Amino acid sequence: MIRTKTSRGRGGFTLVELLLVMVILATLAAIVIPKVAGRGEQANVTAAQTQIAVFAQQLDAFEVDCGYFPSTSDGLDVLVNQPRDTPKWRGPYLKEIPTDPYGTPYVYEYPGKNNPNSYDIYSCGPDKRPGGGDDITEKGSEKDLAK
Repeated sequence: MIRTKTSRGRGGFTLVELLLVMVILATLAAIVIPKVAGRGEQANVTAAQTQIAVFAQQLDAFEVDCGYFPSTSDGLDVLVNQPRDTPKWRGPYLKEIPTDPYGTPYVYEYPGKNNPNSYDIYSCGPDKRPGGGDDITEKGSEKDLAK
């Protein structure tokens, strides 16, 4: 009699193998997710800093043309709409005044509290309130600057 060797294939994975794969995936997720999660907030801070730098550049152009910085009450609107009694205005300096990455208006103050001889521009940050410890200036967020 000739015996033929029959092969028995495995029908699936064992519970131990499945658990091992789950542990590996959970470990990878624990390493990767925190690193990726912080990128959204950093992107918002960078976007706000970039927009503040654009405002600063256009406010400087406004000052060169008109001879003064706009008052706090006039705000950033003078970069889009010509103020009364300003014949030297050469705008519009911007097409529109965007909101910050959190959906709130940027804050403009002249004279500035941090820059008494100039102006302050900042985003109120994620809490959407001025002075909440997370305000964003051209230099970065208050949280980052405090580190």
